[in-house]
Amino acid sequence: MKMLYKVLGLCMFLVVLNCKSIQNQNKLEKEDSFLIGKGNLYGSGAEGLAKQNLVITDSNQWNDLLKKINAINNVSDGFSETKINFSKYTLIAVFGDVKGTGGHSIELEVKSNLDNIEVYVYSKGPDGMASSVMTQPFIIVRIAKSEFPIVFK
Repeated sequence: MKMLYKVLGLCMFLVVLNCKSIQNQNKLEKEDSFLIGKGNLYGSGAEGLAKQNLVITDSNQWNDLLKKINAINNVSDGFSETKINFSKYTLIAVFGDVKGTGGHSIELEVKSNLDNIEVYVYSKGPDGMASSVMTQPFIIVRIAKSEFPIVFK
């Protein structure tokens, strides 16, 4: 009878331990991100921003990017914030190609695992007719600072 209680106790312990492990894994899978800015640049590429994925870790990098973004139009006026505490946060910025029409956008999905932070980039084109204007889609999000490497997918 004593053996049965030990086996049952061990089983209960393993079930509880496994539940905690699943909860921790779920926390790691979906990284919380906060939208700083999203839209299009309208300078026909004059901002000097090629198609690229950026990880911004300090205020010097951020201020340099803001100068480029605002070179033609004051785009950062529409951002949710421009003062970033880089001791707590990292920024992820994605810029698409300059397009000959409107209606283009970029979406991000940020996920963490035990090895890195994965950023999935999804580009969307216009549905149906689009305006004839030069645009460059972009998105900038803030995530919690981490020691994990950031990998774009």
